[in-house]
Amino acid sequence: MKVLVCIFLLLLIGQVQAEEHNNGFVKAGAGGSYLAWSASKKEWVSMKVFWHDFAKTNDAKYWGKSEVYPTYSDVEEFDTFLVQVGKGHCLMQFFHSRWRRANDVQRWHDAFNEYSGCPYVFD
Repeated sequence: MKVLVCIFLLLLIGQVQAEEHNNGFVKAGAGGSYLAWSASKKEWVSMKVFWHDFAKTNDAKYWGKSEVYPTYSDVEEFDTFLVQVGKGHCLMQFFHSRWRRANDVQRWHDAFNEYSGCPYVFD
């Protein structure tokens, strides 16, 4: 009986671990939306919520959302900014002396670079 309980628990633990994903892993959600895995919340969230949570918990300044980038001399390494472009918005991160898409710095999932305004930030 103890052996059966141990086997059951091992299978259960294996199943739970198999459902864990890397922070920022993206999957298709209902209605054509996409969801990102939040390791800190241990749940699926919208990509917009994922960005917001990252910007608020990142150990750097969050400059908010705007069409106009913050003044270059005021920003520091790893600061974040939600840029508004004609076709949506994209979370940017200041890295190695320039603004980059946050996903290009953090390497969450390729889907972030296709989300909202991210494909258009360098147009």
